Amino acid sequence: MSGKIEKRRLFLPVVLFGLLSLGPAIHFSPTQPSFQTSLGLKEETKSTPRPLIKVPLGLPEIPVPASNPLTKDKIELGRQLFFDKRLSEDATVSCASCHDPHRGFSDGNRLSRGIHGLKGLRHTPTLINVAFQPYQFWDGRASSLEDQSISPLNNPAEMGLVAQEAVKRLKRLPGYGEQFQKVFLAPITRESISLALASFERTILSGNSSYDQYVAGNKNSLNQKALEGLRLFNGKAHCNLCHQGFNFSDGLFHNLGVGWNGKEFSDRGRYDVTAIFKDRGAFKTPTLRQIVQTAPYMHDGSLSTLEAVLDFYDHGGNPNPHLDVLVQPLHLTSEEKEALLEFLESLTGQE
Repeated sequence: MSGKIEKRRLFLPVVLFGLLSLGPAIHFSPTQPSFQTSLGLKEETKSTPRPLIKVPLGLPEIPVPASNPLTKDKIELGRQLFFDKRLSEDATVSCASCHDPHRGFSDGNRLSRGIHGLKGLRHTPTLINVAFQPYQFWDGRASSLEDQSISPLNNPAEMGLVAQEAVKRLKRLPGYGEQFQKVFLAPITRESISLALASFERTILSGNSSYDQYVAGNKNSLNQKALEGLRLFNGKAHCNLCHQGFNFSDGLFHNLGVGWNGKEFSDRGRYDVTAIFKDRGAFKTPTLRQIVQTAPYMHDGSLSTLEAVLDFYDHGGNPNPHLDVLVQPLHLTSEEKEALLEFLESLTGQE
């Protein structure tokens, strides 16, 4: 089965195309025209403002902090920053270098790659539907997108540009000063960079998949194999114990045994944030939306295919003293694994 997923057609989520140009996915409230009543009196209609972001089928409204409201200009500024390689020390790496829209906002590498060819310690997580995640990064060390968005700039193995140097560089680049002034009514600061980037990241959404259409009432959107996979997902395979809700993630941290060598973990994960013993080797549950696009898998990119992921879970993970109690051998048949793969493909947003 190892070649099956690679041969399937991959779709970018419908809204992702619009985000790259602030095109169809972003909707702004037009001025509602006046009209003549039957009495011949000219009245103004009461317009109901449409949301700035058109949320695709299957997702709720985007949670937005009051301290960083979304605006058209702020999203556009964040988009420009996201794709600008000049925000890295040697001007070779942008946020999009690791979070590539054509790779499910991941990068296809086992470990992330930064300036000067340096490799990170973990696989690049997708940014799809990141607005709905309560914690950011694999270990959850950031509790907001505003905290997360600026961190790669400062990381010497990623973009390697300390925040204050980023501010100085942007001030020297044509156009940015005026844009920041327009959006924030103030000069460029570290904080305003993070606010703009976070605003753009909140618009990276995936929905309207075959699964979403099925839930909405189109019972023909899933074939029989995918329906069997859905049944297994919520039943024998126990996937929904962690991959739950509209985003297929509980947002919590679990130890699967990835990186355990029989004596210690190569990466202690959540423990390095909390110093709580039970968090050793625990990592955040990723979303399963666009999952066929975001290989390789796990926090260290150690599983190259979804088939390998299913085999890993089928065997009960990698036993270790801190293995999550939810991880148990599944005893799946090859046909059941095929059905699960079919269902996982149905979580891809449609063009």
